[in-house]
Amino acid sequence: MTNRPFPRWAACVAGMSLLVAACAGGEKTQPTQPTGGSTHQGVEVTVLTFTGPQIAEPLQRRAPDFARRTGAKIKVVTVPFSDLYDKILADLATGTNSYDAFVFDPQWMGDFVPPGYLEDITDRVQGDQALKWNDIAPFFRDFSASYKGRTYTIPLDGDFQMVYYRSDLLKRDGLKPPATWDEYLAIAQRYNGKDLNGDGKADYGSCIAKKRAAQSYWISWSIAGSYLQGKGTSQGAFFDVDTMKPLVNNEGFAAALDVYKKTTQYAPADELNLDVGDTRGLFTSGRCALSVDWGDIGTLAVDPKTSTVQDKVGAVVLPGSRRVLDRATGRLVDCSPTTCPHAVDGVNHAPFAAFGGWSGAINAAVDQKVKDAAFDFLSYMSAPGQSNVDVTLGKTGFNPYRVSQFENIDLWVKAGMSKGAAENYLGAIRDSLQSPNMILDLRTPKSAQYQGVVLDTALAQFLAGEISLDATMKQIEAGWEKITNDEGRDTQKQAYTASLNIQR
Repeated sequence: MTNRPFPRWAACVAGMSLLVAACAGGEKTQPTQPTGGSTHQGVEVTVLTFTGPQIAEPLQRRAPDFARRTGAKIKVVTVPFSDLYDKILADLATGTNSYDAFVFDPQWMGDFVPPGYLEDITDRVQGDQALKWNDIAPFFRDFSASYKGRTYTIPLDGDFQMVYYRSDLLKRDGLKPPATWDEYLAIAQRYNGKDLNGDGKADYGSCIAKKRAAQSYWISWSIAGSYLQGKGTSQGAFFDVDTMKPLVNNEGFAAALDVYKKTTQYAPADELNLDVGDTRGLFTSGRCALSVDWGDIGTLAVDPKTSTVQDKVGAVVLPGSRRVLDRATGRLVDCSPTTCPHAVDGVNHAPFAAFGGWSGAINAAVDQKVKDAAFDFLSYMSAPGQSNVDVTLGKTGFNPYRVSQFENIDLWVKAGMSKGAAENYLGAIRDSLQSPNMILDLRTPKSAQYQGVVLDTALAQFLAGEISLDATMKQIEAGWEKITNDEGRDTQKQAYTASLNIQR
C-alpha cells in the first residue's frame, strides 16, 4: 500500500546536489509579501508556540513588519515545550479555539489531522508565488509538511541531528571525527577533564541535553537508530512494521542505552538537568569536545557575542554501528552486504530526521479572514526573503530546509561562517538527507505519548540509576504496547507503515 509518492522525494533526496538544481528551479532570494498594504487590516491572529526563546524570537521580531505590510496584528503566545502538545490538543478538542495558528512539531499531525482540527492548505501552498513552495526541499515539503498526501503545515525549520566536534582539537591531535559510537566515546574520554578553552578549568568530553520533559529524548534515538535499522528508511526504527511490536527490548536497543548512559561519564555533573539551550551554551563557550544536536550549534558557533569557538567547529553525520539488530532473533549481528546494505566502510549509519522541523499550521475552526491572515503570515515567515536570513541566525532556532539555503554559500559567509565551515555544516546535513537509511520521525497517533511520556520517563529513570537497563527496556515496551492496544493495533500499524511508505 502506498499513500504518498516516496520515490518522488526520495529520488530528489538521493542526489542532493542534483536536487538543488532539479528541484529548486534556480530560484533566488527576493522580496515576498507586498509592502504598505491593508489586505488584513483589523485582523488579529494569535499564534501559539513554545517559550524558546528560539522559534518564538523570529515570529515576534517579524510580526511588526508583517503588520506594516498587511495590516494584520500577530500575537505570539508561548508555553513551555512540555506543555505545548497538550495545550494545542485541549484548545482544539474542546472547541475553545483560543489560538488561530500553531508553530509546532509536525509529527503531532497524527493526532490533529484525523479529527479535522487543522486547515488543509494543499492547494493554497501550490498557488502562493511568494512562498516558493518548490524551493522547499522535497523531504520537508512532502514528508514533514504532509499527512497522508495532503499538506497541513508550512515548514519554517529543517531538523536533522548531527554530531558536532571541536575541529581545532581533533586536527591538532590527528584524530578523525567519530564514525561509530564507540569512537565517539573514545574521543569524549580523551578530552574529558582537559582544559579545552584556555581558562584553566577542566572541561568535558561530551555535552548532550538529557533533561526530562524537554527535547532530550530525540537524541536517544539518534544513538539507537544505527543499531536498529540497517535496511533502509522503509524498514522503520521504532516498530516492526509487520507486527507493530516495539523495537525496544533487544540487544540493539540495549547497546544504544549503554552508549547513551556512558556519555554521561564524560559530561558535566548536572547533565541530566541540561536542556539543549544549556548544552549549546557550553559547546559554544569552548567547554565541550563533542555534542549531539540539531543544526543550531552550527549557527550559534559563529555568533561573536556568545561564541569562543568560531571556525573551530565541525559537523558530521551521526555516528553508526558495525553491528545491527537481527529482528528475528533480537540479537546483534555483524554488518554485511545483506544486513547493512547501505553501510559506509562497514559502518551502518542511520541519520535521524528528529522532530522534522518547526512548522506552522492553521486552526480549521476559525473565521476565514483569520485563516487568510494566518496563512499569509506563515507564508511570509517561510518565504526566502525572510527564512534565508533567519536560518543563518543562531538565535532563531531555525535550520536550513530550502534548496536555495543549501545552494547559496554566500548566505552563510555573510552570516559569519568561513566558506569551509559553511560547506562542512551544510555537507553534514546533506549527508543526512542523502542517506537511504535515514530514520523518519514517528508519525502515528499518540506519538507524543509514545516518546514524550513513556520513553522520556523511562530514560530519565535509567540515567538517574532508578531502574536497570533491562527494566528500562521492559518499561518502554509495556508502555508502548499499551498505547498501541488502546488505539488499536491495526490503526497504529496502518499509520506507521503509511508514514514509511511501505510498498505492499
